[in-house]
Amino acid sequence: MPHLKLFFLLLSIFFTSSLAANVTYDRRSLIIGGQRKLLISASIHYPRSVPGMWPGLVKTAKEGGIDVIETYVFWNGHELSPGNYYFGGRYDLLKFVKIVQQAGMYLILRIGPFVAAEWNFGGVPVWLHYVPGTVFRTNSEPFKYHMQKFMTLIVNIMKKEKLFASQGGPIILAQVENEYGDTERIYGDGGKPYAMWAANMALSQNIGVPWIMCQQYDAPDPVINTCNSFYCDQFTPNSPNKPKMWTENWPGWFKTFGAPDPHRPPEDIAFSVARFFQKGGSLQNYYMYHGGTNFGRTSGGPFITTSYDYNAPIDEYGLARLPKWGHLKELHRAIKSCEHVLLYGEPINLSLGPSQEVDVYTDSSGGCAAFISNVDEKEDKIIVFQNVSYHVPAWSVSILPDCKNVVFNTAKVGSQTSQVEMVPEDLQPSLVPSNKDLKGLQWETFVEKAGIWGEADFVKNGFVDHINTTKDTTDYLWYTVSLTVGESENFLKEISQPVLIVESKGHALHAFVNQKLQGSASGNGSHSPINLSNAGPFYEWVGAGLTSVKIKGLNNGIMDLSTYTWTYKIGLQGEHLLIHKPEGLNSVKWLSTPEPPKQQPLTWYKAVVDPPSGNEPIGLDMVHMGKGLAWLNGEEIGRYWPRKSSIHDKCVQECDYRGKFMPNKCSTGCGEPTQRWYHVPRSWFKPSGNILVIFEEKGGDPTKIRFSRRKTTGVCALVSEDHPTYELESWHKDANENNKNKATIHLKCPENTHISSVKFASYGTPTGKCGSYSQGDCHDPNSASVVEKLCTSKNDCAIELTEENFSKDLCPSTTKKLAVEAVCS
Repeated sequence: MPHLKLFFLLLSIFFTSSLAANVTYDRRSLIIGGQRKLLISASIHYPRSVPGMWPGLVKTAKEGGIDVIETYVFWNGHELSPGNYYFGGRYDLLKFVKIVQQAGMYLILRIGPFVAAEWNFGGVPVWLHYVPGTVFRTNSEPFKYHMQKFMTLIVNIMKKEKLFASQGGPIILAQVENEYGDTERIYGDGGKPYAMWAANMALSQNIGVPWIMCQQYDAPDPVINTCNSFYCDQFTPNSPNKPKMWTENWPGWFKTFGAPDPHRPPEDIAFSVARFFQKGGSLQNYYMYHGGTNFGRTSGGPFITTSYDYNAPIDEYGLARLPKWGHLKELHRAIKSCEHVLLYGEPINLSLGPSQEVDVYTDSSGGCAAFISNVDEKEDKIIVFQNVSYHVPAWSVSILPDCKNVVFNTAKVGSQTSQVEMVPEDLQPSLVPSNKDLKGLQWETFVEKAGIWGEADFVKNGFVDHINTTKDTTDYLWYTVSLTVGESENFLKEISQPVLIVESKGHALHAFVNQKLQGSASGNGSHSPINLSNAGPFYEWVGAGLTSVKIKGLNNGIMDLSTYTWTYKIGLQGEHLLIHKPEGLNSVKWLSTPEPPKQQPLTWYKAVVDPPSGNEPIGLDMVHMGKGLAWLNGEEIGRYWPRKSSIHDKCVQECDYRGKFMPNKCSTGCGEPTQRWYHVPRSWFKPSGNILVIFEEKGGDPTKIRFSRRKTTGVCALVSEDHPTYELESWHKDANENNKNKATIHLKCPENTHISSVKFASYGTPTGKCGSYSQGDCHDPNSASVVEKLCTSKNDCAIELTEENFSKDLCPSTTKKLAVEAVCS
């Protein structure tokens, strides 16, 4: 009789001076060194970038008007096994905190140590799940013991280096737990006692600065409860003695493999921030300001991509995302110009219509600031305030630091847009001794055996849980079963074809029959049984792996293999032998061929390459590969999967910023891979001899792998002559038309580049967006020559919308605009 073996491979997804500053708070704000502070904060997670990037990220944040850097502490990156700690490389927390301190900024340390954060296992070590009697995040003694032990360790490290503000350091706040309020009741009798224990345990650390708990509605005094949402203007702390603080304002959203790319418009983010400070907020944090990368196997939750870009103001590669970064920088300047009166004045609210209001702040020194808001989702409004008419666009806030003159409106974006491209480069072979005779790039390969390599790990009737079996040491677990089929089966005579029906709680599965790949399948991330979790009540018990395997189409109907005897093998042979790391490269015999095999599953590829030219950030283009993992010089680039979103998903050409934002409101990229490029930090490259290793699960074409340089190729801006333009630096309470500048376009190319040509310029009534501007009925024919004269061959330039530059007689009854698109080279 023919003897068939079925093999299954499952993927399991996946300031600060040196002087001590007393930090307290009152109902209005934090008080640092005796002064109330209005603070703008930015989340940058240290393990989601590399130490070589940290100074630049912090510098770009500070230039964007940020006062505070916020980060979680990632427990499972630090405590690799009980009492075995790691603080090197991307996990060098001390180095990160000191970089923030050296930049003269504050820091918020969210110790947690549960973090969620789309991070593997929510940041809690997997080994803790296997400590007897442990239940995460409830009144479980083993969990509380290990949580307190780790938190005390982190606090003591910070105290030893004098990094709390009370010691002269940058840390002004610390957080315990994370978004527990929404799930506390689900933990029953263990919920509230645990939350209160966590708060009291944190307070007992005596760090000299306040503690916060986000989304914790019953946070006990003196712990401050804070808000996480797209909008927090209506949030009220649980005590009239606590300040109104916003720990997570989401300026974008995370991506999932197989879904479109979410975007949040800068107008809406600015609106949410302005509304928060209008309504008495005093500290606001962007989650994320730089999202970064889920290197290696650190992504957590269903189908979370390796990119954690988050559509944040600083992109995954460390570049300012324009106009978002620039628009928010202008917003921060406007809000900061009101700081004293906001924090020391008392507000008066005036209703000026069904969706229109103004909040006026005045202080004892005669200061006055006003926020005029129009929360109508459709209609712009003319709002009369103190006998002056103000045009306020729909879903926007105008900021008047003197109660007279508008310095900023959240819907009017005047900062430049950058055109960023991924410029491809062929992989260049490195001229090292082993490669010296080669004329092109040489790929070497090693092919995994499907199923059991070496000795089986164990045999069991039925299925085991994937995570319980692998202990999350690998993405891969082999499930293997043998069965015998009779010679009379119709499918052997090619009359019919049997179908394998598999149910699973994993992300993806590859099925092999007698060593040959028969098919691959994956969930869609939104429906069970795809349930790999990083958050939620009792998430550590959800599990992963096969739940049912059946064959349909045999002569006797359906054969259920679920209770058969299955043989198990954990991980890949290549992983076991560390062939992706320098120390294990030579532990297998790599095969060299003139052309590497293509569309071949279970294949390791290795090449020795030079770094790409230039100094721009680098992405690895994997659009022609299937699915797997990648490394450079042993550093984990991460999981790649150029899975496409559906053409039937909801995407938009133009996003209307008006109205409440949700993650699926402004998506792009339908029908395209969710993630094509994978960030490879420049600091990982050596001058030559870089070893690129790929493990491909299901088949791809390695000859089409490319490095791409992330390059700003052009800049654009469109500004109306009525754009708010008062100079904030020279602001005083008697501001008038004399210190109002003309509307101006500011363009700037990246360092060491210049504006080489002007692709489009029109003063009049231009329309469109960056990359597709067009002239309107009203156009000054000298527009291009004016812009070229002011900008060509310069790194940056400013073009004022003045009569000296443009025709004063042009379309006299029309509000004119200037649109410019320029090339950087």
